Amino acid sequence: MLVSFTENPLDDALLRAIDACGYTVPTDIQRAAIPAALSGSDIFASAQTGTGKTAAFVIPALQRLTQPTETRGRGPRVLILTPTRELANQVTESVRNLGRFLRVRSATVVGGVAYPPQLRLLERPLDLLVATPGRLIDHMENRRADLSRVEILVLDEADRMLDLGFIDAVRSIAAATPSKRQTLLFSATLEGRVLAIAADLLRNPVEIRLSKAEDRHIGIDQCVHQADDLAHKERLLDHWLSQTELTQALIFTATKRDADRLAQTLAARGHSTAALHGDLPQRDRNRIMERMRMQHLRLLVATDVAARGLDIRTLSHVINYDLPMVAEDYIHRIGRTGRAGATGTAISFVGPGDWARLAGIERLTGARLTREIIPGLEPRQQEPRRFSGAKGKPSPHGRHRSAAPASRSRPRGTGRSPRV
Repeated sequence: MLVSFTENPLDDALLRAIDACGYTVPTDIQRAAIPAALSGSDIFASAQTGTGKTAAFVIPALQRLTQPTETRGRGPRVLILTPTRELANQVTESVRNLGRFLRVRSATVVGGVAYPPQLRLLERPLDLLVATPGRLIDHMENRRADLSRVEILVLDEADRMLDLGFIDAVRSIAAATPSKRQTLLFSATLEGRVLAIAADLLRNPVEIRLSKAEDRHIGIDQCVHQADDLAHKERLLDHWLSQTELTQALIFTATKRDADRLAQTLAARGHSTAALHGDLPQRDRNRIMERMRMQHLRLLVATDVAARGLDIRTLSHVINYDLPMVAEDYIHRIGRTGRAGATGTAISFVGPGDWARLAGIERLTGARLTREIIPGLEPRQQEPRRFSGAKGKPSPHGRHRSAAPASRSRPRGTGRSPRV
C-alpha cells in the first residue's frame, strides 16, 4: 500500500498540484485505487463518502492526459459520469485544482443550464469531460458529443445513477466509447443492479471494498424520534433548531414542494434558510451552496438531489425530516456531516407510515438506531411491535447497540446527543 503520493509514477506538475492542494498522505481509497488505475486495470470500488474518492480517480485520469495520444479528434480522452449537477461541480473543482499546472482542456455538461454555452464547449478540442447522463445523451442524440476518443470512462456514484433511472443512458454512453477503454466504477454499494452493470462494462476489474454499510459513519451520532403527525414533527424540529450545538444543518424532505414549504416556514420564524432541489436553475443552486459554505445560511432544506456530491465541512447536523424512500439514500444523506474524520449528528423523524422504511435502513446498516424521547414531546402511540423487536447486529465501533433500550429520554434543552 502507498505511503506517499510520490511512490506513484506521476508527472512532476501533477505532484506539485497534489502538494498545493494540501494532500500529504493518501487515504485508504487512494492507496488502493490509484496504483490499480495507473496500471490500466478496470476498477470496481466502494468507499465511504468524504474519504478522498474523487481524487482517487481524478489523479490517474490526469496522469493519463500527460501522455500523448495518436488518436485524432476533438472528443474527450477522459469521460466522468456523475448522477447530479452538484457532484459534477465537485468533480470539476477537483479536476481544476489537481490539473492547475497541466494543460488540460476540460468541460462540464449538466442539465438545468442553457444549451448554447455547452455546445460551444463541445465544439472545441477536449481532454476531459464531466457530465450527467441525461444531458450528455441529449447532446449525443443531436450529434454534438464525440466519444470515440475516450480512453478512461469513470462512473462515479454508479448506484445513485441507477436509482435515478439512468441505467439505459449509462449503457448507451458506454456503447459509444471504444471497447478497449479503461473503466473505473465507484459506488457506495457493490450489490444489486450495480453488479449487473459492472459485469457488462468492466473487464477483469480490481475489486476494492473499503467499507460495509454497517461500518460507515462511525463518527456520527444517529438517533430517531417518533412523530405522531406533521405538527408533532415540526415541534421536534423546533427543539433541535434551538440547540446551540447545531451550527449548520441539512434538512431532507420527500418532495420539492415540501422543501419550499418548510424553508419558507423556517425563514418566517427567523432562521437563515434556503431550499435546494432540482427545479432551481444551476446559477441559483451554486449561489445557495456558496452561502452555505460561507456560513451565511444556517439551514438548507433539500430533496435527495443534495444527498450526494455536497461537501460542506461546517455541517454539524443532518435531519431527516422525511425518511428516504430508498434505504441506501439514508447512508448518503447522513454522510454529508461527519466528513473526513470529523464528528456529526444525524436525526431522523419517523412518522406513522415510516416504520417499514426504518426497518429497511436498520437491515442495511446492521444496527438498531437509538429511539430518543424528548420530555414534553413524547409520542402518543407506541412503536409497532413487529418493528420494535427488530435488532441489528452490534457495530464494532459502539455507535449503535443492538441491545439498547427501545427509547431514551433526553431533557429538553440539553446539548449534544450522547454517543450510542
